[in-house]
Amino acid sequence: MALNVLVYSDDRNTREQVLLALGKRPAADLAEIQYLECATEPAVIKALDAHAKGGRRLDLLVLDGEATPVGGMGLCRQLKDEIYGCPPVLVLIGRPQDSWLAAWSRADAAVAAPVDPVALAATATTLLRSGTAHLVG
Repeated sequence: MALNVLVYSDDRNTREQVLLALGKRPAADLAEIQYLECATEPAVIKALDAHAKGGRRLDLLVLDGEATPVGGMGLCRQLKDEIYGCPPVLVLIGRPQDSWLAAWSRADAAVAAPVDPVALAATATTLLRSGTAHLVG
C-alpha cells in the first residue's frame, strides 16, 4: 500500500525539489510514495476533504512556509485546529531563525529552504515511520 504525501507550494520549482528529494521511496523500509501536488490553499482543503470522504489517509503534508498568498505555516495552524487527526505536517521555512514560527504553526517538523535533500528525506522518513506528531526542529 502506497504512502500518500501532499506537497503544497505556489512555486512549481519548490514542489519539484521536494519530489526529487523524497523520490519514490525515501527509505528502504517504507512503501512507495504517491504524491498529490497542490499550488493553492483551496486545492489543499479540497484534497484533504476528498481523501477523508474516500476513506484514504494522507500520510504526510509538506507545506511551503513561503507560499503566497497563503503561507504554509498559517495553513498548518488552520489544519491542526480544524481537522481531527490531522496528518503529520512538515513545513519548509525560509531560514532557520523561523523555526519559532513553525512551532507556533504546530508543525510536526520544519526544514529550512532551499531544500536540502538529505535533511528533507530524513525528516520526512521520521514522520512517515512514526505517524505521530512531534516537533523536530
